[in-house]
Amino acid sequence: MCCHRAKCRAPPASIISLLLLVPLITASFACSNGNCQILESCSAATDCGPGLFCGNCPALGLKQPICTRGQPTLPAAIVNGLPFNKYTWIVTHNSFSIVDAPPLPGVQRLTFYNQEDSVTNQLRNGVRGLMLDMYDFQNDIWLCHSFHGQCYNFTAFQPAINTLKEVEAFLTENPSEIVTIIIEDYVHTPKGLTNLFTSAGLDKYWFPLSKMPKKGADWPTVSEMVQANHRLVVFTSDASKEADEGIAYQWKHMIENESGDPGVQQGSCPHRKESKALNSKSQSLFLMNYFPTYPVEADSCKEHSAPLAEMVNTCYKAAGNLLPNFVAVNFYMRSDGGGVFDVVDKMNGHTLCGCSTVTACQAGAPFGSCKNITVPSTSPVTNTPGSFTGSVQFSKSASSVHHSNCLLLVFCFLQSLVAAMITKHCCITYAS
Repeated sequence: MCCHRAKCRAPPASIISLLLLVPLITASFACSNGNCQILESCSAATDCGPGLFCGNCPALGLKQPICTRGQPTLPAAIVNGLPFNKYTWIVTHNSFSIVDAPPLPGVQRLTFYNQEDSVTNQLRNGVRGLMLDMYDFQNDIWLCHSFHGQCYNFTAFQPAINTLKEVEAFLTENPSEIVTIIIEDYVHTPKGLTNLFTSAGLDKYWFPLSKMPKKGADWPTVSEMVQANHRLVVFTSDASKEADEGIAYQWKHMIENESGDPGVQQGSCPHRKESKALNSKSQSLFLMNYFPTYPVEADSCKEHSAPLAEMVNTCYKAAGNLLPNFVAVNFYMRSDGGGVFDVVDKMNGHTLCGCSTVTACQAGAPFGSCKNITVPSTSPVTNTPGSFTGSVQFSKSASSVHHSNCLLLVFCFLQSLVAAMITKHCCITYAS
C-alpha cells in the first residue's frame, strides 16, 4: 500500500495544472529494429521499442511517422492496495464500432466508426473500460450503432456474445486485471443480459451489485477485487435492470459529463442530464467523456494532445477537485506522441502517490515520495513490455473512406427518413 488512506488526499488544482502536456523533443539520430524510442522517426512498427507503434498526426502538420505510445502504465502493477475508485482507466467509446468490421452479408453498413482494432487488442493495450450499445436484433442481442432504440441491418455489427467472449478470454488469461463494461441498453428481452453474460462465461467474474458502495463510499481495493475474482464491473443505462437482473444502474453509481461536442468544448464540463451534478458526492465513480459527436480518425491525434489534458483540468475543477476514474475516447491509439496514455499516467500519479506520473510512484512509500523520473519519459514503462501487437499501423488514408462529410450527411438524412417512416407507420397503425 503506497500510503495510509488519510494521506491519500486529492491534489490541489495548482498541481493538476501539470497535467498539461509539455512539448516533446525528438532525437535526431537514426534508429531501427525495435530500438526507436518515443517521438523518434520510424518507417514501420518493428522500428519502435516495446509499447510503441509507428504513427503520425497530419492534423497537427506532423507528416513524418514517429514512434508513438500504444500502452499506458498499468497503475495497479505499481500501487495495488487502494480502492478501485482511486484509479483512472482508459475507456473506448463504442468499443465494438471498429473500422473495417465486416457488415452483414449483402448489406452495406452505414454508420459511424469509433475504434480501429479488435476489443481483444484494446484490452491488451491497456484499455480497461468498454462502452457497448446492445439491442434486441434477429432474435438475439447484438452490438449496434443505431438510433431511436432500434437496430437495423445497416447499423448492426455482430452478436454481443462474440465480444463478451473476447472479454472472458482476456480475464482468464490475465488473472490480476479488472474490466468495466458500460452498456447503452436497448435490450427488452426478459433476463436477456443475465443470460447473455452467463452464456459468455462472465458470470464467474461478476462484481455483485450488493457489494457496490453507497452514498459515495469507497469501493473495495483492487487487490480485494482480484482476490475475490470480482473482476468484471458492469453498468446499464436501463434503471429497471438493477431490480430485475441485479445489474447496476449507471447513474446511481457514477457521475458523468456530457458526451459528444459538449464534452469537448474547452473551458466547459457540463454534467449529462441523467447524471447528478459533477460535484455531487453521492456517487463513487466519475466517467469523463471526451469525444466529438461526429468521429473523425485523422483529427483524433490532435484531440488527444493538449486539448485532452486541458479538459481533464476543467472537469477536475467542475467535479470539486476530483479526477475522473474513466476517460472515454474514440480512436484511443492516435496522438502526437503520448496521447491518452500520458494523460492517464499523470492522473494516476497525482491521485495514487502525489507524483507527476504513475511511473514515479513507489509502492509502500509515503504520499508524495517520488522517484526521479523525467517527464515525459523517452522510454515508457509498462508491466507487459513488448505485448503491443502492432496491428494498428494507420498506413491508410484515415478520413476519406469512413468519415467523409458526404457520409455524415447521408447518414443523418437516412436517420431522419427512417424516423419519419416509423412515426408514419405508428400513426397509420393507431388510426386503423
